[in-house]
Amino acid sequence: MKGHYRIIIANAKVRYDFTIRRNITIIKGNSATGKTTLVEMIREYYEAGSGSGITLKADRPCRVLAGRDWKILLSAIHQTIIFIDEENAFLPTNEFAESVRQSDNYYVIISREGLPNLPYSTEEIYGIRESGKYGSLKQVYNEFYHIYGKPNAARTIKAENIIVEDSNSGFEFFKELPQKGNYPVISAGGKSNIFRMLMNMDPRNTLVIADGAAFGPEMDRIMKLIQQRPEITLYLPESFEWLILESGILSDKNLDAIMETPERFIESSQFFSWERFFSNLLITLTKDTFLKYSKHRLNKAYLQKDISAKIINQITGIEF
Repeated sequence: MKGHYRIIIANAKVRYDFTIRRNITIIKGNSATGKTTLVEMIREYYEAGSGSGITLKADRPCRVLAGRDWKILLSAIHQTIIFIDEENAFLPTNEFAESVRQSDNYYVIISREGLPNLPYSTEEIYGIRESGKYGSLKQVYNEFYHIYGKPNAARTIKAENIIVEDSNSGFEFFKELPQKGNYPVISAGGKSNIFRMLMNMDPRNTLVIADGAAFGPEMDRIMKLIQQRPEITLYLPESFEWLILESGILSDKNLDAIMETPERFIESSQFFSWERFFSNLLITLTKDTFLKYSKHRLNKAYLQKDISAKIINQITGIEF
Protein backbone atom coordinates (compact mmCIF):
# COMPACT_ATOMS: atom_id res chain seq x y z
CA MET A 1 0.00 0.00 0.00
CA LYS A 2 1.32 3.43 -0.87
CA GLY A 3 0.10 6.98 -1.35
CA HIS A 4 -1.63 9.48 0.91
CA TYR A 5 -5.23 9.17 2.07
CA ARG A 6 -7.70 11.73 3.31
CA ILE A 7 -10.16 10.39 5.88
CA ILE A 8 -13.37 12.20 6.81
CA ILE A 9 -15.55 10.61 9.47
CA ALA A 10 -18.47 12.33 11.15
CA ASN A 11 -21.69 11.92 13.10
CA ALA A 12 -24.18 14.48 14.37
CA LYS A 13 -21.79 15.69 17.09
CA VAL A 14 -18.22 15.45 15.85
CA ARG A 15 -16.24 15.41 12.62
CA TYR A 16 -12.66 14.36 11.94
CA ASP A 17 -10.84 15.34 8.77
CA PHE A 18 -7.19 14.36 8.32
CA THR A 19 -4.68 12.94 5.85
CA ILE A 20 -2.15 10.18 6.43
CA ARG A 21 0.85 9.56 4.18
CA ARG A 22 2.94 6.80 5.78
CA ASN A 23 2.42 3.27 6.95
CA ILE A 24 2.50 4.33 10.63
CA THR A 25 0.76 7.39 12.09
CA ILE A 26 0.77 8.02 15.84
CA ILE A 27 -1.90 10.00 17.70
CA LYS A 28 -0.92 11.23 21.16
CA GLY A 29 -2.65 13.28 23.81
CA ASN A 30 -4.28 13.20 27.21
CA SER A 31 -7.69 11.76 28.05
CA ALA A 32 -10.83 13.44 26.71
CA THR A 33 -9.13 14.74 23.56
CA GLY A 34 -11.17 12.62 21.16
CA LYS A 35 -8.71 9.82 20.40
CA THR A 36 -10.88 6.95 21.62
CA THR A 37 -13.97 8.56 20.08
CA LEU A 38 -12.27 8.42 16.69
CA VAL A 39 -11.52 4.70 17.04
CA GLU A 40 -15.03 3.92 18.25
CA MET A 41 -16.57 5.74 15.31
CA ILE A 42 -14.42 3.73 12.90
CA ARG A 43 -15.53 0.53 14.66
CA GLU A 44 -19.21 1.45 14.61
CA TYR A 45 -19.16 2.37 10.94
CA TYR A 46 -17.40 -0.87 10.02
CA GLU A 47 -20.02 -2.92 11.89
CA ALA A 48 -23.21 -1.05 10.95
CA GLY A 49 -22.36 1.14 7.97
CA SER A 50 -24.66 4.12 7.40
CA GLY A 51 -27.08 2.62 9.93
CA SER A 52 -24.66 3.73 12.64
CA GLY A 53 -25.45 7.39 11.92
CA ILE A 54 -21.82 7.85 10.89
CA THR A 55 -20.50 8.89 7.50
CA LEU A 56 -17.03 7.84 6.38
CA LYS A 57 -15.17 8.99 3.30
CA ALA A 58 -11.84 7.34 2.47
CA ASP A 59 -10.24 5.80 -0.60
CA ARG A 60 -9.31 2.69 1.38
CA PRO A 61 -11.31 0.54 3.83
CA CYS A 62 -10.94 1.58 7.47
CA ARG A 63 -11.33 -0.76 10.42
CA VAL A 64 -10.23 -1.33 14.01
CA LEU A 65 -7.82 -4.02 15.23
CA ALA A 66 -8.19 -5.15 18.85
CA GLY A 67 -8.31 -8.10 21.22
CA ARG A 68 -6.50 -11.36 21.82
CA ASP A 69 -7.09 -12.63 18.29
CA TRP A 70 -5.46 -9.62 16.66
CA LYS A 71 -2.87 -11.67 14.76
CA ILE A 72 -5.47 -13.95 13.19
CA LEU A 73 -7.59 -10.96 12.22
CA LEU A 74 -4.63 -9.04 10.81
CA SER A 75 -3.54 -11.93 8.61
CA ALA A 76 -6.78 -11.55 6.62
CA ILE A 77 -6.66 -7.74 6.26
CA HIS A 78 -5.00 -6.14 3.25
CA GLN A 79 -4.79 -2.67 1.69
CA THR A 80 -6.65 -1.22 4.66
CA ILE A 81 -6.20 1.69 7.07
CA ILE A 82 -6.17 0.06 10.50
CA PHE A 83 -6.91 1.97 13.71
CA ILE A 84 -5.63 0.67 17.05
CA ASP A 85 -6.38 2.06 20.52
CA GLU A 86 -3.65 2.19 23.15
CA GLU A 87 -5.43 -0.21 25.53
CA ASN A 88 -4.29 -3.20 23.46
CA ALA A 89 -1.47 -5.11 25.15
CA PHE A 90 0.01 -6.32 21.86
CA LEU A 91 1.05 -2.82 20.72
CA PRO A 92 4.58 -2.72 22.22
CA THR A 93 5.46 -6.32 21.36
CA ASN A 94 8.02 -7.53 18.82
CA GLU A 95 5.37 -9.85 17.40
CA PHE A 96 3.14 -6.94 16.48
CA ALA A 97 6.06 -4.96 15.00
CA GLU A 98 6.99 -7.91 12.80
CA SER A 99 3.38 -8.26 11.64
CA VAL A 100 3.30 -4.58 10.68
CA ARG A 101 6.58 -4.95 8.78
CA GLN A 102 5.19 -7.79 6.69
CA SER A 103 1.77 -6.29 5.98
CA ASP A 104 0.50 -4.05 3.17
CA ASN A 105 -1.71 -1.91 5.42
CA TYR A 106 -1.43 1.57 6.92
CA TYR A 107 -1.75 1.92 10.71
CA VAL A 108 -3.15 4.79 12.81
CA ILE A 109 -2.14 4.05 16.40
CA ILE A 110 -3.37 5.79 19.55
CA SER A 111 -0.53 5.81 22.06
CA ARG A 112 0.61 8.22 24.75
CA GLU A 113 3.79 6.18 25.24
CA GLY A 114 6.60 5.67 22.73
CA LEU A 115 6.59 2.41 20.79
CA PRO A 116 10.30 1.61 20.33
CA ASN A 117 9.66 -1.49 18.23
CA LEU A 118 8.05 0.57 15.47
CA PRO A 119 10.08 2.91 13.22
CA TYR A 120 7.67 5.81 12.92
CA SER A 121 8.54 9.29 11.75
CA THR A 122 8.78 12.42 13.85
CA GLU A 123 6.64 14.03 11.14
CA GLU A 124 3.75 11.63 11.70
CA ILE A 125 3.05 12.18 15.42
CA TYR A 126 -0.19 14.08 15.92
CA GLY A 127 -2.61 15.33 18.50
CA ILE A 128 -6.31 16.16 18.08
CA ARG A 129 -7.80 19.56 18.78
CA GLU A 130 -11.09 21.34 18.23
CA SER A 131 -10.60 23.91 15.50
CA GLY A 132 -13.83 25.83 15.96
CA LYS A 133 -14.43 25.93 12.23
CA TYR A 134 -18.10 25.19 12.72
CA GLY A 135 -18.74 28.11 15.05
CA SER A 136 -22.22 27.95 16.52
CA LEU A 137 -23.11 24.70 14.81
CA LYS A 138 -23.60 21.71 17.09
CA GLN A 139 -21.10 19.60 15.23
CA VAL A 140 -17.54 19.92 16.53
CA TYR A 141 -14.77 19.82 13.93
CA ASN A 142 -11.59 18.08 15.09
CA GLU A 143 -8.30 18.44 13.26
CA PHE A 144 -4.94 16.77 13.68
CA TYR A 145 -1.86 18.85 14.45
CA HIS A 146 1.81 17.98 14.69
CA ILE A 147 3.04 17.34 18.22
CA TYR A 148 6.66 17.98 17.20
CA GLY A 149 7.26 20.67 14.61
CA LYS A 150 10.33 21.10 12.47
CA PRO A 151 13.47 22.49 14.17
CA ASN A 152 13.64 26.25 14.47
CA ALA A 153 16.04 27.51 11.81
CA ALA A 154 15.66 31.18 12.78
CA ARG A 155 19.03 31.10 14.55
CA THR A 156 22.36 29.63 13.53
CA ILE A 157 23.95 27.26 16.02
CA LYS A 158 27.61 26.35 16.23
CA ALA A 159 28.00 22.88 17.68
CA GLU A 160 30.70 21.99 20.19
CA ASN A 161 29.71 18.33 20.13
CA ILE A 162 27.96 16.30 17.46
CA ILE A 163 26.20 13.02 18.16
CA VAL A 164 25.32 10.96 15.08
CA GLU A 165 22.74 8.21 15.48
CA ASP A 166 24.52 5.47 13.54
CA SER A 167 28.09 4.20 13.25
CA ASN A 168 28.08 3.72 9.49
CA SER A 169 28.36 6.00 6.45
CA GLY A 170 26.48 8.93 7.99
CA PHE A 171 28.78 8.97 11.00
CA GLU A 172 31.89 8.68 8.81
CA PHE A 173 30.71 11.60 6.68
CA PHE A 174 30.22 14.02 9.56
CA LYS A 175 33.38 12.85 11.31
CA GLU A 176 35.61 13.32 8.25
CA LEU A 177 33.82 16.30 6.72
CA PRO A 178 36.41 18.62 5.09
CA GLN A 179 34.52 21.69 6.34
CA LYS A 180 34.41 20.33 9.89
CA GLY A 181 35.59 22.47 12.78
CA ASN A 182 37.63 21.31 15.76
CA TYR A 183 34.93 19.47 17.67
CA PRO A 184 34.25 15.82 18.47
CA VAL A 185 31.81 13.74 16.42
CA ILE A 186 30.51 10.76 18.36
CA SER A 187 28.47 7.77 17.23
CA ALA A 188 25.52 6.84 19.44
CA GLY A 189 25.40 3.33 17.99
CA GLY A 190 21.62 3.52 17.61
CA LYS A 191 18.81 5.95 18.36
CA SER A 192 17.92 4.36 21.70
CA ASN A 193 21.36 5.34 23.08
CA ILE A 194 21.08 9.07 22.34
CA PHE A 195 19.13 10.01 25.47
CA ARG A 196 21.64 8.33 27.78
CA MET A 197 24.55 9.99 25.99
CA LEU A 198 22.97 13.42 26.32
CA MET A 199 22.38 12.87 30.02
CA ASN A 200 26.05 12.03 30.55
CA MET A 201 27.61 14.80 28.43
CA ASP A 202 28.89 18.20 29.48
CA PRO A 203 26.21 20.90 29.03
CA ARG A 204 27.78 22.44 25.93
CA ASN A 205 26.17 23.16 22.58
CA THR A 206 25.36 19.68 21.32
CA LEU A 207 23.95 18.82 17.91
CA VAL A 208 22.12 15.50 17.49
CA ILE A 209 21.81 14.16 13.93
CA ALA A 210 19.40 11.26 13.56
CA ASP A 211 17.08 9.69 10.99
CA GLY A 212 13.77 11.49 11.42
CA ALA A 213 11.99 8.76 9.44
CA ALA A 214 12.32 6.36 12.38
CA PHE A 215 13.11 8.61 15.37
CA GLY A 216 9.51 9.05 16.53
CA PRO A 217 9.69 6.69 19.54
CA GLU A 218 12.53 8.75 21.06
CA MET A 219 11.00 12.19 20.65
CA ASP A 220 9.00 12.45 23.84
CA ARG A 221 11.87 11.99 26.28
CA ILE A 222 14.37 13.88 24.10
CA MET A 223 12.08 16.91 23.86
CA LYS A 224 11.49 16.90 27.61
CA LEU A 225 15.26 16.93 28.08
CA ILE A 226 15.69 19.79 25.61
CA GLN A 227 13.20 21.86 27.61
CA GLN A 228 15.64 21.60 30.53
CA ARG A 229 18.78 21.88 28.38
CA PRO A 230 18.14 24.27 25.47
CA GLU A 231 21.77 23.99 24.37
CA ILE A 232 20.83 20.69 22.70
CA THR A 233 19.74 20.96 19.04
CA LEU A 234 18.12 18.21 16.97
CA TYR A 235 18.62 17.87 13.24
CA LEU A 236 16.33 15.17 11.90
CA PRO A 237 16.44 14.68 8.13
CA GLU A 238 14.55 11.66 6.84
CA SER A 239 17.94 9.92 6.73
CA PHE A 240 21.54 10.54 5.65
CA GLU A 241 20.71 8.97 2.30
CA TRP A 242 17.78 11.38 1.90
CA LEU A 243 20.21 14.25 2.49
CA ILE A 244 22.41 13.02 -0.37
CA LEU A 245 19.44 12.54 -2.68
CA GLU A 246 18.22 16.07 -1.94
CA SER A 247 21.63 17.63 -2.57
CA GLY A 248 21.47 17.65 -6.38
CA ILE A 249 24.70 15.70 -6.91
CA LEU A 250 22.81 12.92 -8.70
CA SER A 251 21.20 13.18 -12.10
CA ASP A 252 18.05 11.16 -12.63
CA LYS A 253 14.95 12.24 -14.48
CA ASN A 254 12.59 10.68 -11.92
CA LEU A 255 14.37 11.78 -8.75
CA ASP A 256 12.64 15.17 -8.33
CA ALA A 257 9.20 13.56 -8.49
CA ILE A 258 10.18 10.91 -5.97
CA MET A 259 11.60 13.41 -3.50
CA GLU A 260 8.62 15.73 -3.82
CA THR A 261 6.01 13.07 -3.01
CA PRO A 262 7.77 9.96 -1.66
CA GLU A 263 4.52 8.40 -0.47
CA ARG A 264 3.52 7.78 -4.09
CA PHE A 265 6.53 5.49 -4.56
CA ILE A 266 7.06 3.79 -1.19
CA GLU A 267 5.28 0.45 -0.92
CA SER A 268 4.69 -0.20 2.79
CA SER A 269 5.00 -3.98 2.49
CA GLN A 270 8.51 -3.57 1.05
CA PHE A 271 9.84 -0.75 3.24
CA PHE A 272 9.16 -0.73 6.98
CA SER A 273 10.25 2.92 7.13
CA TRP A 274 11.08 5.65 4.62
CA GLU A 275 14.72 5.48 5.71
CA ARG A 276 14.98 2.03 4.15
CA PHE A 277 13.43 3.26 0.91
CA PHE A 278 15.88 6.15 0.57
CA SER A 279 18.83 3.83 1.29
CA ASN A 280 17.67 1.43 -1.39
CA LEU A 281 17.06 4.27 -3.85
CA LEU A 282 20.52 5.78 -3.34
CA ILE A 283 22.24 2.40 -3.69
CA THR A 284 20.30 1.74 -6.91
CA LEU A 285 20.98 5.14 -8.49
CA THR A 286 24.73 5.09 -7.75
CA LYS A 287 25.43 1.50 -8.72
CA ASP A 288 28.39 1.24 -11.11
CA THR A 289 29.24 4.95 -10.70
CA PHE A 290 32.08 6.72 -8.85
CA LEU A 291 29.48 7.64 -6.20
CA LYS A 292 28.57 4.01 -5.51
CA TYR A 293 26.96 4.06 -2.08
CA SER A 294 27.26 1.60 0.77
CA LYS A 295 25.42 2.11 4.02
CA HIS A 296 28.12 0.33 6.02
CA ARG A 297 31.25 2.03 4.67
CA LEU A 298 31.44 5.56 3.26
CA ASN A 299 32.65 5.99 -0.29
CA LYS A 300 35.35 8.68 0.05
CA ALA A 301 34.00 10.39 -3.09
CA TYR A 302 31.33 11.92 -0.83
CA LEU A 303 34.09 13.74 1.07
CA GLN A 304 35.31 15.66 -1.96
CA LYS A 305 34.85 19.32 -1.07
CA ASP A 306 32.47 20.20 -3.89
CA ILE A 307 30.28 17.16 -3.20
CA SER A 308 30.29 17.42 0.61
CA ALA A 309 29.49 21.13 0.34
CA LYS A 310 26.34 20.40 -1.68
CA ILE A 311 25.26 17.85 0.91
CA ILE A 312 25.72 20.08 3.96
CA ASN A 313 24.17 23.04 2.15
CA GLN A 314 20.86 21.21 2.66
CA ILE A 315 21.29 21.77 6.39
CA THR A 316 20.14 25.24 7.39
CA GLY A 317 20.74 26.92 10.73
CA ILE A 318 23.86 24.92 11.61
CA GLU A 319 27.45 26.07 11.19
CA PHE A 320 29.88 23.25 10.49
